[in-house]
Amino acid sequence: MPTAEIKNVLIVGAGGFIGGFIANESLRRGYKTWCGLRQSTSRRFLTDTSLEFVVLDYASPQAMADVLLQAGVRWDWIVYNLGATKVSNYMDFNVINCDYLRNFLQALQMSGLMPDRFIYMSSLSALGPCDEKDYSPYTAGMIPFPNTRYGVSKVKAETILESTAGLDWIVLRPTGVYGPNDGDYRMMIQCIDRHLDFGIGFRRQMLTFIYVEDLARAIFDALANASPRSKFLISEDRAYTARQVTRIISKALGRKFVLPVRLPLWMARAVCFVSEKWGIMRMKPATLNTDKYRIMAQRNWNVDIESSRKGFGFNPQVSLEEGMRRTVADYRASVKKSSQKL
Repeated sequence: MPTAEIKNVLIVGAGGFIGGFIANESLRRGYKTWCGLRQSTSRRFLTDTSLEFVVLDYASPQAMADVLLQAGVRWDWIVYNLGATKVSNYMDFNVINCDYLRNFLQALQMSGLMPDRFIYMSSLSALGPCDEKDYSPYTAGMIPFPNTRYGVSKVKAETILESTAGLDWIVLRPTGVYGPNDGDYRMMIQCIDRHLDFGIGFRRQMLTFIYVEDLARAIFDALANASPRSKFLISEDRAYTARQVTRIISKALGRKFVLPVRLPLWMARAVCFVSEKWGIMRMKPATLNTDKYRIMAQRNWNVDIESSRKGFGFNPQVSLEEGMRRTVADYRASVKKSSQKL
């Protein structure tokens, strides 16, 4: 979909699952696209030959300013997608999610390359728990009260944006992002593929999702149409019970029988605590940790996206049924590919 006005776009933190889809959407819209990443970052999701790259040392504002100047371009739009969702040391949340952002903004100021628009990928977790009595949804105007270290780091990062002079920022707070190449939801798919459905707690839980391509579209629609210094919630426009999610994934997998296994909250908390300590001993981030426990234990993830509709015409196109069908197809292909290598 070529555009009459070709934009120069820099995607910071482009190497991961979501970053690859953001880069593809930027190219699809006809923008000149650069990917900012570390020297050691994999480029397996960034294979299009039209992409340009800048290698960034997030610990050094001066080094980044030098690299940005050497690129010889001023970016109209910058998408800041860099961040950590799990760490082996909780202090790393501050380093990666806050200090690196501050350093990058300093590099922009030092180089004189402030963009027209800067979009920051935050998280619904920045707001903390929602109403778990009446299940009223999150709204864009809610005051953040995060209950995880990850969520706290995202709120701190948003504060850094707000205090940066001369920056026209936009913040997106997506709910759970899924799609092909994603590792976290693949664990759920693998379990259901093996006829097991693990969950925690016995009270009703309402879950929300956003397909990764819908998120990528939202990023560029917001850059083009949203008012600066605004914050928006990103989600499919409906919530699902845990049982509905299992049925959708089971159908996509062709599994007729799945055994539900429910852990009481106290047991799940103990498992996450042990997993976290084991990760610390191995100096590797653990998928299950105390932060993850609080997220899994939360009962209400319902989201009101009306302000996003009004703010920049947000309109998610992919339902969970269709998104999981695509995700499961990717999962099946990767399993088949792995088995062929053996």
